[in-house]
Amino acid sequence: MYKQLIDKLERERTLSRNEYLTLIKNRDKCRDYLTARAFAVRNKVFGNTVYIRGLIEISNFCKNDCFYCGIRRSNKNVKRYRLTPDEILSCADEGYKLGFRTFVLQGGEDAYYTDEVLCSLIREIKERYPDCAVTLSLGERSYKSYKALKEAGADRYLLRHETANFEHYARLHPKEMDFFRRLGCINDLKALGYQVGVGFMVGSPYQTLEDLADEMLFLMQIKPQMVGIGPFISQKDTPFKDFESGSAELTTFMLSLIRLTLPNVLLPATTALGTIELDGREKGILAGANVLMPNLSPSFAKKNYNLYDNKICTGDEAAKCIECLKQRIKKTGCEITVARGDYNEI
Repeated sequence: MYKQLIDKLERERTLSRNEYLTLIKNRDKCRDYLTARAFAVRNKVFGNTVYIRGLIEISNFCKNDCFYCGIRRSNKNVKRYRLTPDEILSCADEGYKLGFRTFVLQGGEDAYYTDEVLCSLIREIKERYPDCAVTLSLGERSYKSYKALKEAGADRYLLRHETANFEHYARLHPKEMDFFRRLGCINDLKALGYQVGVGFMVGSPYQTLEDLADEMLFLMQIKPQMVGIGPFISQKDTPFKDFESGSAELTTFMLSLIRLTLPNVLLPATTALGTIELDGREKGILAGANVLMPNLSPSFAKKNYNLYDNKICTGDEAAKCIECLKQRIKKTGCEITVARGDYNEI
């Protein structure tokens, strides 16, 4: 029965909620077959190539107080920093020499980075490196702001929704944060022509397997160009410090479901996955992922951008990190490529 459901998913790119739930609940019985099909579909669409994105963590200041996040506003133990435009450009310069053709500017919702600051920065990156894509991951902003950033040259925007269940969302966030406002931002980004990325935590507090089945229906509805998922990992200075972290096992299973549902989606094997399990990123690639996001940030930024505990590669230089990844990914039968790695419709 499970093989038939997986074959149906590969053929029709959709299942009912109960069918997704059946696979998730019985993943031990169908994992190997699902993983093999997801890997085959990924290779059919992308070949054996893995795209790399140069992650630049521009600020750990954040106005929000999400209960799971280590850089939440209320955390007094964070050593706060923000990179200057020159520091960000220096990271991009180094990344370009190393072969990166996409730069991801990620940070908390920091009022310092006005549209004026960001637009100037984006234009400078695009002027220096016209063959590169710029991805932003800077949280909720106004339609006017998103429009200005797009016109300045931003290509993609990552805005993880964290959960498709609005009641669950309310248990993960303070009252001032609104699930439907987040969805409105995602719709604004799509309307403006961004390549849009969404995503959710796997194994977050209060999450059920039914919630994970609903995530698949949400993705089918949104049809994003990118999906970033990773295991929930507790952080010692948050209200969720005593909750059990998620697992690589369930995360990689969800990666495979996403690959069969959205065959041409850009799907990262995240740092969180590599943190929760030593070979987590390799398992993610074998499960159907096709993107990695090595960190180009200065070492002081890497050490203080602690969304969760025990993040890997906080001390590695970017060159060392990328060379290590190349060797590890080769063991999966795949190889890292120098390319922008844009989303393409099938």
